[in-house]
Amino acid sequence: MQQKNQSETPEQVIRRRRNSVLERKEWIRLLFRILFLALLGWFLFSKVFFITQAKGNDMFPAIKDGDLVIGFRLQKDYVKDDVVVCMVDGNTHIGRIAARGSDRVMMDESGELQVNGTTQGGEILYPTYAKDGLKYPLEIPEGEIFLLGDYRTRAKDSRDFGTVPMKDVKGKAITILRRQGL
Repeated sequence: MQQKNQSETPEQVIRRRRNSVLERKEWIRLLFRILFLALLGWFLFSKVFFITQAKGNDMFPAIKDGDLVIGFRLQKDYVKDDVVVCMVDGNTHIGRIAARGSDRVMMDESGELQVNGTTQGGEILYPTYAKDGLKYPLEIPEGEIFLLGDYRTRAKDSRDFGTVPMKDVKGKAITILRRQGL
C-alpha cells in the first residue's frame, strides 16, 4: 500500500482527498435530509393528522374491524354526518355525528331517529333503537356531540356513554385504508 501511495502523483493525491471530502459532505447532506423528513413526518402525524385502527364493527359497512383510519386534527367545526374519532373513558371510538349542541334527539320503539323533529336515516341500513341509560327526548348540551355508529343495532355509541364533549374529539376521519389491502 505504501508503494502505491509513493507512486501517486501530487494531482492524484489531491483528487483522491477532494473526492473523499466531497463524499463525506454528501453523506452529511443525506443525513440532514433524512433527519428533516423524519421531523416533518413527526410534526404532521402528531399535530395535523393521526392514524388509528378501527376496533369492532361499530361503523360497519363504512369502516370495518381492523381498518386504518386517517384523520385530520385541525378541524374545528364539525357538521352532522361527519365521521369523527374521539376518546371516551380512555377508549377510542369512531362514530358519525347525529346531533350537535342545542339539538334535540328522539328515538322510539319503531327504530326511528329524529333530530329536531326531522326523521334521520339517510343511507344507514339499520334501525336506531334507544338503549337504557338515557331519557328521550334528549337535549344535546352546547359544546358536545351525539355520536352514533352506522351498525346501529350493535354499535357502542352515545346511546351507551352519553354525549361527547368537543375537547374529547381527536379529529375528523378523512380516509380509510382497508386491512385486506395492506
